[in-house]
Amino acid sequence: MITSLSIKNYALIEKLAIDFSKGFSIITGETGAGKSIILGALGLVLGKRADLSSLKNKEEKCVIEAYFDISKYNLKPFFEANDLDYENETIIRREILPSGKSRAFINDSPVNLQELQDLSLFLIDIHSQQQTQELSDEAVQFQIIDAIANNQTEIESYLSLLRSYKEDKSQLNLLLKKQAESIKEQEYNTFLLNELVAVQLKSGEQEELESDFEKLNNVETIKEALVKSLAITNDEQIGVLSLLKEIKLSVQKIGSFAPEYALLLERIASLAIELDDIADELTNCSEKLVDDPARLELISQKLQLIFNLQKKHQVTTIDELLAIQTTLENTLFELGNLESDIATLTQSIQNKTSQLDVLAQIINEKRSNTIPVLSDKLISILATLGMPDVRFNIEIKAVDNYYQNGKDEILFLFAANKGTDFGLLKKVASGGEMSRIMLAVKAILAQYSKLPTLIFDEIDTGVSGEIAIRMGEIMKEMSQTMQIFAITHLPQIAAKGNAHFKVFKSTVGEETQSELQLLNDEERVLEIAQMLSGAVVSDSALNHAKSLLN
Repeated sequence: MITSLSIKNYALIEKLAIDFSKGFSIITGETGAGKSIILGALGLVLGKRADLSSLKNKEEKCVIEAYFDISKYNLKPFFEANDLDYENETIIRREILPSGKSRAFINDSPVNLQELQDLSLFLIDIHSQQQTQELSDEAVQFQIIDAIANNQTEIESYLSLLRSYKEDKSQLNLLLKKQAESIKEQEYNTFLLNELVAVQLKSGEQEELESDFEKLNNVETIKEALVKSLAITNDEQIGVLSLLKEIKLSVQKIGSFAPEYALLLERIASLAIELDDIADELTNCSEKLVDDPARLELISQKLQLIFNLQKKHQVTTIDELLAIQTTLENTLFELGNLESDIATLTQSIQNKTSQLDVLAQIINEKRSNTIPVLSDKLISILATLGMPDVRFNIEIKAVDNYYQNGKDEILFLFAANKGTDFGLLKKVASGGEMSRIMLAVKAILAQYSKLPTLIFDEIDTGVSGEIAIRMGEIMKEMSQTMQIFAITHLPQIAAKGNAHFKVFKSTVGEETQSELQLLNDEERVLEIAQMLSGAVVSDSALNHAKSLLN
């Protein structure tokens, strides 16, 4: 439950600090006095977004701090899961800086808005007039039934499985699309691959082939050059080898006379060895050289195949062709893998479909069993709220679609009076009837919920007199198990509270500000009397106020 709230520099509030007690608290005040400001500040503490318009003084920061007694609500797992310090009296603080930036803290630990919103789900339910209208929404109707049916665990399991199921379906659709595209290209890719494989390409082969082609294509020229070179080298009279030997013999004679002559002799000897080796190599090259037109033609054909493939695939080397060949092989291999992956995903989807159907059936059965309970409780409470002939016809129908909360559709029909036909709640219920139905729903949910605090923001719209008295009594009964706040304009409800707060405006200098005050007994009598008769309080209004309070 919320034990205190402090507000600084927010909207029309310069500074406010107020303590709250358990039980049933009333908040009253004239229209525009600032009740919505209090709720707005509380909303910021619970994780709603803020902007600079929240600041009363744009030069100073806004600070809103709320204290909650959470000792009885088993929230330690939440704090551990979010790495937060747990305190039985937990403090939530929200700060809005003049720069527009917002900061949030739980027990002085910085948190993001999502963490704040997640915690708020365990702390407070603020019921607004808008929520009363949402009662006709199917999602809200399911939430009511599921809360009473205790379907939370099953729906969480179902939703987790549904997410996985949808992920599998999405992945399967991608694979099927990829498979269809691959099948279209498979024949052409197979042709391209076979064309490359048939050539039996090897890295570096093109250079070797081009070298062999040049030798075979110029065999006569090469032969002539080799023979001539050998003749010049090996001629007995004027050959280079013969002349070099003579030079060597001449230098040998003087080699011992000086170091430079000895060095010169070594160089000549080395040159003679090298030239002799060159002569042998020229002989080998000449003997190996064969005029082979048939091989020349084969090399020419293969080179032409390689050139054609390079042109076709817009590359310049065999290595690039080999890379394309590998890619084509992988593509065709992946097509085989695709079939395996598709089969695996299909089986997974079938398994998850079966599990979803089982969970949906459990959810459906628990909902169906809950409907009579909900209907009887609603009729019982509404009978005391001036609707003795009210009837409900709530139908749950299982369908084939997978929704976020199961496979059911709901028809929530309502008849307020005898002899009238059932109709959709949003079409046939008046504003006052919707307010009473919502209060009845909240009263029922309070029996199943562990929520510490519930705030009713003018749930009494459209009702008065004895019905308002009974609405106040129902809220007072609810306050036996949870903290209840009611923002109201009805004195009949205001008189039922254990504590009564008044929101009012005051003028300080040139500024207007909103304040919240806890009323004592005398002030409370006067406030209720003013709610009954207006600004001018009569004796009868005072007596009526005292009567209501007693």
